[in-house]
Amino acid sequence: MKYLLLGADGQLGTAFRALLREQDQNCLALGQVALDITDFNRLRQVFQDARPDVAINCAAYNQVDRAEQEWRQAFMVNAIAVGGLAQVAREADCTLVHYSTDYVFDGKKTTPYTIVDPPNPLSRYGESKLLGEEQVRLLGEKFFLIRTSWVFGTGNDNFVTKLLQWAGERDELKVVTDQVSSPTYTADLARATLQLLETGRYGLYHLCNSGYCSRFEWARFILEQIGWQGRLLPALSADFQSPAVRPEFSALDTFPFTSLSGAGAALPGWPEATRKYLTETGVI
Repeated sequence: MKYLLLGADGQLGTAFRALLREQDQNCLALGQVALDITDFNRLRQVFQDARPDVAINCAAYNQVDRAEQEWRQAFMVNAIAVGGLAQVAREADCTLVHYSTDYVFDGKKTTPYTIVDPPNPLSRYGESKLLGEEQVRLLGEKFFLIRTSWVFGTGNDNFVTKLLQWAGERDELKVVTDQVSSPTYTADLARATLQLLETGRYGLYHLCNSGYCSRFEWARFILEQIGWQGRLLPALSADFQSPAVRPEFSALDTFPFTSLSGAGAALPGWPEATRKYLTETGVI
């Protein structure tokens, strides 16, 4: 099996590089500098030269608030380029793995979203990711379309790294209670993705760590792990007046991943995953 890893220098790409290296897999890993996925001709040439069996796309525009103004760039990377990627993967008879987000939902439910729930994004970022999903469905053939949520891991800034930075600078923090989802550790997500690939069952899936929490609950757990002595105060999203509207409840139901033969057990719970990340990065 030969893998082509796109967006290899991001959080999820970093986790995949480590996992594929651990498994001694044949992998061509390309970061943004090596390959801009919006360059369709270059993308097609890479597929023709590399002849991968599986292409894993970790490249994305993830600046949720900036996407309200930079929506053209967000749509170009998250949707138009993804359509080109699905096309060249089909031409190369290559399995495509592409990631989407819980932000395709409006957060009006009170129970985790399933793969049959209708999307209704609230932000430009969510719209761009939904259009990317539609491009994969329209132009792709053999694909795994995976929605995930609140991703954290080694490689780039994430909620955990930002919270730790804030905690080192201040003795009082405010974190929202009205955004609820499932924190997802890239190492667990990468491993679950390879388990899913082994099933050969193409389609749409939700993959995230088990359980869900508010941003406030997640922050409290992290700060307890590091023994922070400051004050953590509850807040509402409206208190911060962010450009992009975020769903209030966007936890994902991972059925049928855990029910498929060979797919393995559910991903670890978010507290266990968070603690593991803090340990592996030397924070605790």
